[in-house]
Amino acid sequence: MGRIFVTGGGKGVGAAIVRTLVASGHDVDFTYRSSMDAALALADELMAAHPERTVKAHALDLAHKEALDDYCARLESESFFGFVHNAGQPYDALAAMMQQDKAEAAMQVNFWSFTRIAKSLMRGMIRARAGRIVAIGSVAALQGNPGNAAYAASKGALISYCRTLAIETAKRGLTVNVIAPGFIDTDMMAPYAAYRESMEKQIPAGRFAKAQEIAGLSAFLMSEPAAYMTGTVLPIDGGLTAMIGVHR
Repeated sequence: MGRIFVTGGGKGVGAAIVRTLVASGHDVDFTYRSSMDAALALADELMAAHPERTVKAHALDLAHKEALDDYCARLESESFFGFVHNAGQPYDALAAMMQQDKAEAAMQVNFWSFTRIAKSLMRGMIRARAGRIVAIGSVAALQGNPGNAAYAASKGALISYCRTLAIETAKRGLTVNVIAPGFIDTDMMAPYAAYRESMEKQIPAGRFAKAQEIAGLSAFLMSEPAAYMTGTVLPIDGGLTAMIGVHR
């Protein structure tokens, strides 16, 4: 199995992705920003449970452009089969109240860091004529939601970019796909705890997603049966985007 690079792998969905990929037989390098203790503990735990696998945690702030450039320069000399861009930065504000610096910070982490890392990793993938790229998007890019303008725009940019990248690289043996989760049961949803019950009532499945459910799809997209899937956007949202949002 191939070596995979995961951004934002220290906790939440990212940690679930790292766990699932290692259990599927992959070596994994993952980045973390602030969750150092959790990230290092995760790497140690997985190496102990899977001694035949290599799992490495790397401190990297994707919002810091110079640090990202330096890191990517080193990445170019290494070989990876897969890349999962899970790191994300929320920013909630009505469009009329949006602060551009905060919107640009979300765009840097959610979108531009993906393009920078993908550019570095793709070279080796193209040489090997094999590679899998997965971006974790959001249903916010597919359906309008008040207060989500900047965040949705960054995830929408991911979708458009990945579709184009998929077409450009398909004949080189690469696949590029976007997973678009709905509401996931992680720390990121903690600010909405008071509204959780009413939010779940509006989801056809009646619950938030589990982190493992997102991780499972990312692992499938790295597997042999997914070799013919490219340029897709795959919602995991309990039916949310399929539903007209008007309730009787």
